[in-house]
Amino acid sequence: MKKIHLLLLKSFIRPFIVTLLIVMFVLLMLFLFKYIDDLIGKGFQWYIILELMMYNSATNVAMALPLSVLLSSIMTYGALGENYELVAIKSAGISLRRAMYPMIVVVVILSIAAFAFSDYMLPVANLKYYSLLYDARKQKSADLLPENIFTNRFPGYTIRVKRKDADGQTLHDIMIYSKGKLEVNQVVTFAKSGLMYRTKDDLFLVLKLKDGVRYEEDAAKEGGYNPRQTFRRFRFKETEQKFDLGEFKMKRTDENEFRNASMMMNLRQLQHYIDSTGKTVDSNANFNYKLIVPYFKYTSVPEKSSVIKKPIPADSIKATNISDKINSLNNALSEVHQVQDLLRGRADVHKETTKSIRRYIMEYQKKFTLGAACIVLFLIGAPLGAIIRKGGLGLPVVVSVVFFLIYYIIGTIGEKSAKEGDLSPLVGAWISIAVLFPIGLFLSYKAATDSTLFDMEMYKRFFKRFKLRKTKPA
Repeated sequence: MKKIHLLLLKSFIRPFIVTLLIVMFVLLMLFLFKYIDDLIGKGFQWYIILELMMYNSATNVAMALPLSVLLSSIMTYGALGENYELVAIKSAGISLRRAMYPMIVVVVILSIAAFAFSDYMLPVANLKYYSLLYDARKQKSADLLPENIFTNRFPGYTIRVKRKDADGQTLHDIMIYSKGKLEVNQVVTFAKSGLMYRTKDDLFLVLKLKDGVRYEEDAAKEGGYNPRQTFRRFRFKETEQKFDLGEFKMKRTDENEFRNASMMMNLRQLQHYIDSTGKTVDSNANFNYKLIVPYFKYTSVPEKSSVIKKPIPADSIKATNISDKINSLNNALSEVHQVQDLLRGRADVHKETTKSIRRYIMEYQKKFTLGAACIVLFLIGAPLGAIIRKGGLGLPVVVSVVFFLIYYIIGTIGEKSAKEGDLSPLVGAWISIAVLFPIGLFLSYKAATDSTLFDMEMYKRFFKRFKLRKTKPA
């Protein structure tokens, strides 16, 4: 019995590791394709890109792990069925359920590890990833002087370079506008050619200009109302100008600014936020009631009135003439509008707060659904592999992708509906598990009873008999 368990474990662990690495690589490539424009050409150090890829891989575990469990379980039991090893196991008196016990134990341990990862490590990875990605996308391009464009990336300067050589450092037809004390372009420099390079400490960009002229405008020395009364012109064979590169250094945002997001919290922090925000919503509702109580004038009734059981409607107010009734109705309408104006802003705040609570409840439940998804998808993958009896990366990949898409689409729809308030957050988080769990039990039953659920020959014989019955004369 132990040898069979070891055989199953070895058959499962190898494809699981391979499929997990493949899925993580595919998701990492999707990340690079999505943000390639925000990362390339900004002069990042190699370790910044590597760090970003590492954090992104950690955040992709929530999607890659269930898919890897599903695909590897189909491949494992499909290969065993294809090589008639399952037949040998059953002939030895061991049922499929008993043969699945060690795998179930492994998947349960894996689910517990997935829960621990989502509660302890995933919030930290999300915090590091999204804060670093935010700073990377905000970083200015490293192409400091593009061709034939007036750029003002250096504060106080507007520079245009008409043409650059293939080395990217030799410049031609350079024009530099620099602002003076009055924040206007008071100095203009023209140069036929130039050389661009950075200092060794990478703090300044140096432009070595050749064969040019500089025009300056300034106020008169004796003082005067015209700020451009003095004009000077300088010709030069060679000169240098330095530009500060401090604005182009990557500046990290304080990570504490991102800690209030739901993805950056563990279970304890999420529960604290949900409880505190729920108390705030209740206190705001009580305060709103106190705000509108003074406007209840025309339909106010004592709390313990033995005579009047219902509020008196406004149209039953007795008035001597029609003008008094119109005045009373206009006053009532005016006060209704005042109440609406009073509560409109508070209603918007209440709507956003309740939406935030639903989002945090969804994130709380997703800590548990990750482990549950691994178990449910294993219950689907193992029986499917035993039924279809195909190993490798052919049919198992197609079947696993179909079931994973069903799981992902249902989960996404449930999550969005819960965040919008159309579904309970509890239902929205668990709806995909609730839909796929009966399918897993059904497939497990079919696999245990040696069902020919995916045998195409059986369906061909069935339809052939059905056609013969229809064509048979009465």
